[in-house]
Amino acid sequence: MSDITRILHDVEQGQPQANEELFALVYQELRKLAASKMAREAGDHTLQPTALVHEAWIRLSGNLNQEWRDRGHFFGAAAESMRRILIDRARSKQRVKHGAGWTRVDFDTLDLAIHTDDDTLLRLNDALEKFEKEDPIKAKMISLRFFAGLSIPDAGLAMGLSEATLKRFWTYSRAWLYAELNQPE
Repeated sequence: MSDITRILHDVEQGQPQANEELFALVYQELRKLAASKMAREAGDHTLQPTALVHEAWIRLSGNLNQEWRDRGHFFGAAAESMRRILIDRARSKQRVKHGAGWTRVDFDTLDLAIHTDDDTLLRLNDALEKFEKEDPIKAKMISLRFFAGLSIPDAGLAMGLSEATLKRFWTYSRAWLYAELNQPE
């Protein structure tokens, strides 16, 4: 943890090798988080965990004015970046020119098409944006859990909160999201 914080400080100071060192250090962890998130996605998605990590890294490292306070701040930004990438892809798939309403058919097995879950992802994002206004800390925890795939202990480390606190937050947040997502539109 101190290595990441030290390297983030070096990146902030403009040391040329720091970005490469940071990427090498966090890549496997980001890849694991992306794989965890992608495992919960619908079966017809085309984005792979490696591509998600690389796209998130491009967005994170492209912001030259960004200052990373610590490991939690960095991984929070990575989770938010992954969230935005997935939401942008879900919105893009909703557009007619990108095949909205079409389903993918696996012609090798001639099974029925798998229905995407993009509507739920978009509804979750809308609910999360509403929740951010109400309780930004719990909304960040949801983002870390759902979009970055962090466990409660890992999210607690990233946010600097105890595991017991995160468990309480998770219980409340799940109930809030359930109620929000099950409201008639």
